[in-house]
Amino acid sequence: MNLLTIFLQTPAAGDQPNALTSLLPLLLIIVVFYFFMIRPQVKKQKELKTYRSGIQKGDKIVTTGGIYGKVTDIKDQTITVEIAENIRIKIDKNAVLKDSSDVGTQK
Repeated sequence: MNLLTIFLQTPAAGDQPNALTSLLPLLLIIVVFYFFMIRPQVKKQKELKTYRSGIQKGDKIVTTGGIYGKVTDIKDQTITVEIAENIRIKIDKNAVLKDSSDVGTQK
C-alpha cells in the first residue's frame, strides 16, 4: 500500500483518538510563544518602565525620535530636556527610550 493511503485511512470503529495527543501540538506552540516572544517582551517593558520612573536631573537620555539630551526638569508625565546650550524641549516620559551610555558611538 501507498504510505499516504495508510495515513488517510480512518481509524476502526472502536478506536477513539486520544484528546491529549490531539491538543499536544497546540499546547507546545503556546508554550514556545510564551517563552520566546511574550515573556522577554514583558521583561523588557518592565525594565523600561523602571528606568523611566528613575530618571533624575542631569541624566543623559535618548528619545524615541533619536534626540540626545540632558534632563533639566521632571514633572509627573513630562521631562524638560536640554538638547543644546540654552535650547530646551519638553517631552513626554514615554518618549524616553534609554540612557545615552547604552549607545556605543556618541560624541
